[in-house]
Amino acid sequence: MPPVRVALAGSTGSIGTQSLDVLAAEPGSFELVAIGATGRNPDVVIEQARTHRPAIVAISDPAAAAPIIDALPGFEVRVGPEAMASLAADADVVVNGVVGFAGLSVTLATLEAGRRLALANKESLIAAGPVVQRARRTPGAELVPVDSEHGAIHQCLRATDNRSRVARLVLTASGGPFRGRSAADLARVTVAEALAHPTWSMGPKITVDSSTLMNKGLEVIEAHELFGTPAGDAGYGIGFDEIDVVVHPQSIVHSMVEFTDASTIAQLSIPDMRLPIGYALAWPDRITTPFGRIDWSQLGRLDFEAPDHATFPCLGLAYEAGRIGGTAPAWLNAANEVAVDAFLGGRIAWGDISRVIAATLEHHDGAPATDANAIIAADAEARRLAAEILVQFTPPVGAPA
Repeated sequence: MPPVRVALAGSTGSIGTQSLDVLAAEPGSFELVAIGATGRNPDVVIEQARTHRPAIVAISDPAAAAPIIDALPGFEVRVGPEAMASLAADADVVVNGVVGFAGLSVTLATLEAGRRLALANKESLIAAGPVVQRARRTPGAELVPVDSEHGAIHQCLRATDNRSRVARLVLTASGGPFRGRSAADLARVTVAEALAHPTWSMGPKITVDSSTLMNKGLEVIEAHELFGTPAGDAGYGIGFDEIDVVVHPQSIVHSMVEFTDASTIAQLSIPDMRLPIGYALAWPDRITTPFGRIDWSQLGRLDFEAPDHATFPCLGLAYEAGRIGGTAPAWLNAANEVAVDAFLGGRIAWGDISRVIAATLEHHDGAPATDANAIIAADAEARRLAAEILVQFTPPVGAPA
């Protein structure tokens, strides 16, 4: 059986580098045909190309391309905003590890090409759900989630052939670095504190999202798109009322599916993103490398508790935007990206992230998500409004001037 051809979009990020670990651990199973990145870390791109020898290197930022082209004679280097999206034509599986809304073009191009999409870029599905669902119906297209929670649900759902027997999806959340603290305690938290995740090693944006529980809110919308009513025949008829979140600080149980007879099936492993990456790459098979293996004699306890909606309002904002539908999730995602960027830059306090998002959503115009252009327009309008709202907030004490 020939190796599965893999293209890796977002190769220099956390998902990208861990995907390379998986490919290296499974020699003969996969062939890395292409990598893609913005090019803003040229040394990393060059090192990856020289080490892993993909035929194609895609660079989305033309301003960053020159030194990479010069350093990689003999490679096909594609340059421009659509360079990473073009990789779908050359692969059997595309890992979309691009951060944020910028990953939309890779998601759509992969599905429209009838390829398997290993999706780590949840923002493209959340912001552009109706558009992605149409692309998902392309003959040959497959969407396998890479993140630990939805990868867990995807595995648990293999236990039934009767889609009407799924009663509830339960997403687990670590609680992030601020679990158990009050809103008053969190008034002066620093960027460094928000980036100190207790169990996962991730990029800065998703780590801040974990600290606010926005990451879990986005995952609720993603679960609805992947497995719920919007997915049509690919889904299980699940609505937002049947998607719950429970805080599980050990991050061993990655999510659960409850069936109509009250049986619950869960997927457990030690936290290791290489496991869901490998699952998506090998689907419907599995890789042979045991990433995240549990030593049951040392596991100890598993704790669960309800999320604190008052201290972490981003979770409720996500449910609200998801229920509104249309372009509301795109507005939510855009406002969150603007607010998180401002927090990381010292321009607003941690608690202001949810306030910026809530104030932006108050202006949502109710526009439908008719096509990709409508989603792009919604994203741009929400970012514009969020940027205007930001100036109403005072930078936290000690922030750089």
